[in-house]
Amino acid sequence: MEPAVLGGKLASSLVAPLVKKLFVTGGPGAGLVDRPVRLDRLVSFRGERRSLGEREVRGLAGKLIGAALDSPGEPPFPRDETEAVADALAARLLALGDLDMDDVQAVRLGHGELAARLRRQAAGSGDGLSTDARYFLDSATEWACLHVLEFFTRRSTFVARTLVEQTRGQAELIAKVDELISRVPRPDARDTAFERRYRSYVAEQHNRITIYGIDLRDSPDRWPLEVAYLSLEATAEEERTAALPGEYTDPERTVRLAAEDALRTRDRVLLRGDAGSGKTTLVQWLAVTAARDGDRVPYVLPLRTLTRAGALPSPAAFLTAVGCPLTPPEGWAERVLNAGRGLVLVDGLDEIPAADRNRTRDWLLGLVRAFPGNRWLLTSRPTAVRPDWLAAEGFRELALTPMRQDDVATFVRRWHAAAEAPEFEVRLLDSLRTKRDLARLATNPLMCGLICALHRERRGYLPTGRKELYDAALTMLLARRDRERGMDAVELGEEAQLELLQRLAYALVLSGRTEMSVETAEGIVERALPSVASAAGQGDAATVLRALVLRSGLLRRPDEGSLDFVHRTFQDYLGARYAVEEGHLDVIAGRAGDSQWEDVVRMAVAHARPGERAMLLRRLLAEDTPRLTLLALACLEHATALDPAVRAEVEARAGALIPPGSTEEAKALAEAGPLVLELLPGPEGLTDAQAHGVAVAASLLAVHEPTGALAVLRRYREHPSLDVRRQLVGTWGRFEARAYATEVLDHLDRTALFLTCRTKAQREALPVMGPWTHLTFLGAHRTTEIIDCVAEPGAVEELQLVNNSEVTELGALSAFTSLRLLLIDCEPVRDLGPLTSLPLTALLINRAAGLTGLSDLSSVTHLTVARRLPGTRLTASLPAAAPLQYLYLGDDAIAGTGLRGLSHWETLQALYLSPATPLTAEDWAEIRRLPQLALLYLHGSLFPDSIEAMPTLPGVDGLGLIALDGGQDISVLAPRLPDVRTVTLQAAPGASLDGARLTALFPDADVTLE
Repeated sequence: MEPAVLGGKLASSLVAPLVKKLFVTGGPGAGLVDRPVRLDRLVSFRGERRSLGEREVRGLAGKLIGAALDSPGEPPFPRDETEAVADALAARLLALGDLDMDDVQAVRLGHGELAARLRRQAAGSGDGLSTDARYFLDSATEWACLHVLEFFTRRSTFVARTLVEQTRGQAELIAKVDELISRVPRPDARDTAFERRYRSYVAEQHNRITIYGIDLRDSPDRWPLEVAYLSLEATAEEERTAALPGEYTDPERTVRLAAEDALRTRDRVLLRGDAGSGKTTLVQWLAVTAARDGDRVPYVLPLRTLTRAGALPSPAAFLTAVGCPLTPPEGWAERVLNAGRGLVLVDGLDEIPAADRNRTRDWLLGLVRAFPGNRWLLTSRPTAVRPDWLAAEGFRELALTPMRQDDVATFVRRWHAAAEAPEFEVRLLDSLRTKRDLARLATNPLMCGLICALHRERRGYLPTGRKELYDAALTMLLARRDRERGMDAVELGEEAQLELLQRLAYALVLSGRTEMSVETAEGIVERALPSVASAAGQGDAATVLRALVLRSGLLRRPDEGSLDFVHRTFQDYLGARYAVEEGHLDVIAGRAGDSQWEDVVRMAVAHARPGERAMLLRRLLAEDTPRLTLLALACLEHATALDPAVRAEVEARAGALIPPGSTEEAKALAEAGPLVLELLPGPEGLTDAQAHGVAVAASLLAVHEPTGALAVLRRYREHPSLDVRRQLVGTWGRFEARAYATEVLDHLDRTALFLTCRTKAQREALPVMGPWTHLTFLGAHRTTEIIDCVAEPGAVEELQLVNNSEVTELGALSAFTSLRLLLIDCEPVRDLGPLTSLPLTALLINRAAGLTGLSDLSSVTHLTVARRLPGTRLTASLPAAAPLQYLYLGDDAIAGTGLRGLSHWETLQALYLSPATPLTAEDWAEIRRLPQLALLYLHGSLFPDSIEAMPTLPGVDGLGLIALDGGQDISVLAPRLPDVRTVTLQAAPGASLDGARLTALFPDADVTLE
C-alpha cells in the first residue's frame, strides 16, 4: 500500500493529533532559536518531562492501525495480524528517541529516509508478518514520519532555528567562495577542457619506458611505467647542529627520502644523479602522477631538445618546444603558472654544453621569479655544476642514491616477471649476493637491466669487469636480429655498427652534447661509408642511419629531427673507443679537467694499449691536482697491462691521499668513487686521526656501495679511539639498520659513546644488540616507543631526548632505574617532578614548556638550564638541597633572577655562563662567594660590558673562553684570575685567533686553542 493510498484511509485530522502526542510541546531548549534540538529531548516518552510511556505509545499505534482497518474498502492485511502490526509500528515510533540527530537534520532527511532510519533502528520489528502486513507497516511508518516532519516545521522555534542556520550557512559559503576567487583565478571553459586533454596526453606520452634487454626476444620494448618504475632514494646532507654543553658534536647526517617525494617538502629542487641512476624515469613518474592526480599541471622540458632551437622557450612555447601536438588556448600556460599550479620538470642539465648552462640558469631563474608558487625540478649529473649553483635561489640539492641490495633484488624480480623468464631469477640473485665485482656494477637501473639481459642471453654466464660487461652488452645488442620489426634488406654486421656508432659518439663527446640533428648524423655516416665496406653497399647514409637506429638498440630518435644514444654511458664508452683507435689521446688528456669527460678518460684507459695508458696516466699526474690524481687512481681499475713504474707512481701519489689524515681529506678522497673502498687500509699501523679519516671516507661512500663500505667499517669496530667510534655510530643511517647493528655497532666499546636512534627501523634494531648505557633518541619518538625498544631499561645510565615533540610527560622514564644523566629537549614537557624517583646526578634542560618540580631534584650535581627560570632568585627555582658541582646557565635563563642566590651552592666547582643578560657587579659578587669554584667558562658575548665588573677571583685555576671572534680584549682577565693554570680558547665559527698573542697574555698557564 503506497503512502498516498494509506493517506486516503487515514485522515490527517486523525493522524496529526496522535503524532503530536509523541512529542513534548515545550521541550528542553525550545527557546534557543540559534541551536537545533535533538530528537531524544523532544519525544514525550523519555527524559524528565515524560508524559507517555511505552504502553501509551503502543495504544497510539493501535488507534492508527484500527482506523485503517475500519475505513471503507478492502482491509490492507488480515485482521488476525492487527496486534502484531501495532506492536511493530509502536517499536518504530519508540525508535524516534534513539536517533542520533536533531529536528533540523530530520527535516533535511525527508520522510522516506527518516522512515528507513526507524526501520533500521528497530531491526526485526516486522519479522513474522505476512507480505501484506509488512507492506502496510512500511507505508504506515512513512505516513507517520510525514506527519512527524510536518509537526517539526510548524513548531515556532524550528522556523527561527532554520533561518539562523541558513543565514550562517550562506555567510560561510559566500566567504569560502570569495576566498577561492581571490586565491585561484577561475579558468574559463576552454582552459578546463584543454587541461583535461593535456593531462591525458601527458599521462599516456610518459607512461612508457624501456626495460633494457627485454626487447632482445619476441617481447615489446616499451613497458608501462607503473610496472617498471622502481622507487629509489634521494639524499641531502643535513647541517650539523651546535652541541649542547656536555654533548659531543654529531657527525654530518644524511637525510633520506623517496625520490618521488622530492617536491613534497620543497618547491625548488636540484636533483643530481649518476648516469643511469633513473633521473629521467623519475621525471616521467612525476609527470604521469601529477597528470593523473590533477593537483598540478606538469611540463616535461628536456634541455637537450630545448637548446637545439637556440633560444629557450617562454611558457607559451613550452608545448611546442617539446613537440606536443596539442594547441592550448592563448595565454593558458601563463595563467597556470600565475596561479601557482605548475610542475616544471627540467631534465638533463649535464646533457648540454657547459657554455650553455649559465644561460639555462638565467632562463630558469627568470621563470621562477616571474611565477612564484609553482614547483620546479632540475636534474643533472653530480659534477656538472658546483654544489651551490642554485642554493641562493632556494633550491634544495638532492642526490639520487645508487640502488641498494633490496632495490636490486626488486628490480631483478620485476625484470624477470616482465621478460617471462623466471627460471633465471634465483640464479642471478645468488650471483649478485656472492660476487662483489658484479654487485658493484648493479648500482643503477640501466646496469641492472643489462646484467639481467646478459644473464638470460648467455644462459646464466656473466662477464666480470666494467669493460667486459660493456663489451658483452654491445655484442648482445648489436648482434640481435628482429625481422618482425619491419627491417628490410639492410644488413649491418656488429663491427660495422660499432664503427659507425663510435664515430657518432665521438662527435657528441667532442661537442659536449648528448643529442645531434639527424642531418648532422647522416653527414657523419656518409663520410664514414667509404671506409666501412660492409655498410657501403647497403644504401645511402639516410638508409644506413635508419637501420642503425632500428637494429642497434643503442640509438633513438626522441623526435623527427634529432638523434641520441639511449644512455650517456654508451656514448662515453664508444667515444673513448674511437678516440683511442684514431690516436686522439692528447685530446682526451687535454679534456680530463672537464667533469663530463671523466668516464671517457676511464674508458680510454681501458681501450688503450699499455704505452698509451702510461702516457694518459702521466698526463693526469702532471696536472698535480687531487681530483686528477684520484682520477688516475680510478683508472688503474681498467689498466689490465701497465708499465709497473707508472702504476707505482700513481699509487705513490695517491698514497699522499690515502689514508686521509683529516675529515676534509676524507671528503676529497671519497669523490673518487667506490673504487676508493678497495684501497682503504685496515686500522693496523694508522694514527687515530688517520683511522678516523678512513672511517669518514667509507661512511661517505656508503651511499654508493653500502656492502663495500660495511666491509671497511667492520674492520674498525674494535678501534679504541672515541672519534672513530663516534663516526661508526653516526653513520648508522646510511645502512640497513639491523645489518649494521649486528655487524658493527654491537661490537663497539660503549665507553663514553652515545648511540643515536632516529628512525623506527633503528629502534627495532636496538633489541638485537647487547645493552647500551648511553642512548640518544633524536626526533619525534613517543615515550612508549622508547621504553619498548630498550630490552634492558635498567642498564641505561645516560639518556638524551633531542628535538622531541612527542614526549609530554616524564613519568614513564621511571623504568630507567639506573639513569644518572638526562637531557631534555622536549618542548611539551612542563613538569619535572616525576624525575625525583630517579637517581639523577646530571640534568640538561634545553627546551621544556615549564620547570615545575626542578627545585625538588635534590640528587643533581650537574645542571644545565637554557630557558628562563621563574622567580627573582636562583634559590627559588633551582634545587636548593642539591650538592651542585657544575652549573650551566645559558640564553635567557637568568633574565629574571640574575645570579642572586648563587652563593647558596657552596659545593659549586665549575660555572659555565652564556647568558643573553649582562652580568652586574652584584652577580660577580655572588660568584666570588663560591668557596670551591675552580673552573670558569665565559661566553664571548660577555665582553666587554659584563667583564668590566668582574672582581679578582682567587682559587679559579681553569678558564674557558667560548665563541671568541678575535676582537675581544681578554687581557683584563689574567690579573683578575691570579691562580689560573689552564686556559682553553675557542673561536667562533668563521673566526680566527692570534694564538701567539693570546698565549702571551697568560704566561703562567697552559693555553689551548680550539
